[in-house]
Amino acid sequence: MSTTPELDRDIAELKTRARDYDARHRVIENCAWPGGAQIAVNFTADFDAMLLRRLLNEPPMQLAKGEFGGRVGIWRLIELFDRHGVKATIFTPGRICELYPEAVKAASRSGHEIADHMWEHRVPRDPALERDHLTKTKAAIAGLIGRAPVGSRSEHTRKLLIEEGFIYSSHEAGDHRPYYVSEPDGSAPLLSLPFHFAIDDAMFFNFAWLNTENAAQRMMDPDHVFDIWWAAFEHQYRERGYLNVCLHPFVSGRALRIEMLDRFITRMKARPGVWFPTCEGVARHCIAVYPPSPSRGPAH
Repeated sequence: MSTTPELDRDIAELKTRARDYDARHRVIENCAWPGGAQIAVNFTADFDAMLLRRLLNEPPMQLAKGEFGGRVGIWRLIELFDRHGVKATIFTPGRICELYPEAVKAASRSGHEIADHMWEHRVPRDPALERDHLTKTKAAIAGLIGRAPVGSRSEHTRKLLIEEGFIYSSHEAGDHRPYYVSEPDGSAPLLSLPFHFAIDDAMFFNFAWLNTENAAQRMMDPDHVFDIWWAAFEHQYRERGYLNVCLHPFVSGRALRIEMLDRFITRMKARPGVWFPTCEGVARHCIAVYPPSPSRGPAH
């Protein structure tokens, strides 16, 4: 097949980028979970309430929908997780610690992890301001629950997270298994606990999502979403894998969705070997048993 100089340059550039990506990302293959568990399932909740809607200057009804998450939804999720003995991770912006402190403290008292979700649901581009936002969020969380967060769901830069004592990020979807992201030489590694929008409640249940037009609206039957999520769980269960379920209190805190989640967790618990830790629990296990290696290739 004949090529042109332009095509050859494009192919060479793609290969270079692929090599760079491969050097920076190391997947933990054949990960064995504690106690011989078949699968690790992280239930995570992005407790951002109305913050993103404020940033986008959305109308009052949208703000009220977000506030439902702080006034009602988060409490329903805490009760659901506690009833099932599930330890969840609540990704919490620093501002939420000011707006809904009792909910954050209640989640922590129940043994749920409180992790970083930015100061006000955005990461500033200015490095000094970015650091200011992250340190303020750390201080706000530590001030409420007595310990600083060790995990983040954000676009904060990896090196800054490491400098500030974070051990994992749960913001990317580069693989379905936990993996390390580092410099090409293997330095400055940070564990990534991936989630995917196919297991994110807002993608299915959030009408008028972020100022979208009518043609882009979504309001799916909870039973249909249950089937999609159960298929995702079964696949990872067969693979002895990992599943990160992303929820929002203002979305999944609604009664019909809480009922669907109750059925979802109940059905999971009927399977042997399902581990429901916090993200920190998964991260500390991976780091201890499968530490990052400076050599190229997957971690084992």
